[in-house]
Amino acid sequence: MDASARTPTQPIRRPADELSQLGVELLAAGDALGSAEAFRGAIAADRCHVEAHHGLIRALRDAGQFEAAVAAALALTVLTPHDPLAHTSLSIALQKGGHIPEAEAAAARARILEWKLQLAMPVEEKEGPGDVSFV
Repeated sequence: MDASARTPTQPIRRPADELSQLGVELLAAGDALGSAEAFRGAIAADRCHVEAHHGLIRALRDAGQFEAAVAAALALTVLTPHDPLAHTSLSIALQKGGHIPEAEAAAARARILEWKLQLAMPVEEKEGPGDVSFV
């Protein structure tokens, strides 16, 4: 769709977004290998497309390519070193690949990062419904 045919409410879709969406659809349809290729294409179009990295990890796990999933998860932790979800994805990939001690270490790293994020939050954001603050 060219820009002139786009309505004001339609966002401009980047090729990486379109490929990532295709990856999600293929994964939902059970085509893990096709999904992985779509996610790889999205990453090639935008190496910082975090959702595509997560999708690639999931697609590779679903395809039984556990070592490739570990490599993809490691790449994501390099891209987003302070993201607990990236380390959780690494932990799951390692566990599926049979690397239990490494999986436990990655899970511990994810927990530590999550705690650091929680400690860095202002008190107002930490409170849930009905919580009482004495600050």
